Amino acid sequence: MRCRVWTRALVPVVTAWWLAACGVAQSPSQLDGWLSTPEQVAPGVQYYTSDDSTLIEPPAPIQVSLLRLDPVRVRLSSVLGNDEVMAAEPVLPMAQRAGAVAAVNAGFFNVRNGEPVGLLKVAGTLVSDTPVTKGAVGIWSSVDGQTNLAFDQIAARIDLRVGTGDEAVALAVDGVDTTRARGKLMLYTPRYHEHTDTAANGIEWIVRGTPLAVTEVRRDAGSTAIPADGVVLSYGGLDPPPELEALTPGTPVDMAVHWTTVNGLEPSRLDTADHVVNGAGLLRVRGRRVTDWTVERLSGPAFITARHPRTMIGVDRRGDIWLAVVDGRQAVSAGMTFEDLQRLADRLQLVDALNLDGGGSSTMVVGGRVVNRPSDATGPRAVSDALAVLVR
Repeated sequence: MRCRVWTRALVPVVTAWWLAACGVAQSPSQLDGWLSTPEQVAPGVQYYTSDDSTLIEPPAPIQVSLLRLDPVRVRLSSVLGNDEVMAAEPVLPMAQRAGAVAAVNAGFFNVRNGEPVGLLKVAGTLVSDTPVTKGAVGIWSSVDGQTNLAFDQIAARIDLRVGTGDEAVALAVDGVDTTRARGKLMLYTPRYHEHTDTAANGIEWIVRGTPLAVTEVRRDAGSTAIPADGVVLSYGGLDPPPELEALTPGTPVDMAVHWTTVNGLEPSRLDTADHVVNGAGLLRVRGRRVTDWTVERLSGPAFITARHPRTMIGVDRRGDIWLAVVDGRQAVSAGMTFEDLQRLADRLQLVDALNLDGGGSSTMVVGGRVVNRPSDATGPRAVSDALAVLVR
């Protein structure tokens, strides 16, 4: 039997029959009538809307756009604006370039320069580290197989071990793919840009090969080309500590990511994640509702208890992935507090959920168009990264 999308004018009985015939499991929340009839965007991708004012307390106008994803039929991929770190871009062109059937904005970033401000791993490469544990989601999404997500509050840093044997020394990297600071050691990956975009008055080491080793040292030059098969280490200033002076051509360099997790996710699992995307406000983890965000250094009414546009990712008890974008700061949609997001998570029966970047960044693209109403007067905001939905 060929499955087709029916219009909303059809009665619920016919809709239920169609869903069962197409192998789409109905959820109790759908039967409550608060979600629209689904639009089948692609195999394994359904688009819903809701304007149920009881989703927020006290009730007010609200508009929510939602995607329900079959983890067997779709992949999730983290996409960088203009394919570079610190190169913000609206979600729509990111989705088009990735060949995605749908996409939403993802991690938090500095609106002044497009730099990610939390944890971000893209296609196996850590491009933004953070010493502060923040809500984040790890994504394992191969070309075949099944997409798997894991949620926790996570921090990460890169540690180096340079040299061999008893003479090897440990070094801590102060920042990944970010603006170099004086007296700090930065690491630049090929995801950053074609070069380090640094000024003179620093020292840069080209590290490449298998295994990694220093191949060249550049002093007081800047803007070193980043090799596709390696990284560049960059120190701000011309008087580095002795252990950095020892980095001469041929010196072996071993890099490792040190992960910190709060809620039981095995840190070593994150080494194998295809992507890790930061949020701010882990809402659910393994069926437990989170209400204290002290570990994420989130507090006060401006962020948690005020209504804002929001973007959320979660997994329900059946294993389906949900992406939700809530419009806000408009007469037609008030936005949501964290408590309202928890109510939405209840309706969707989510066992894991994370608040992603929101405000003017909240954008959902479906079928080559923006389907929600971003709150910025100038239209969809340029963001640092997005989550792209790709059909297997």
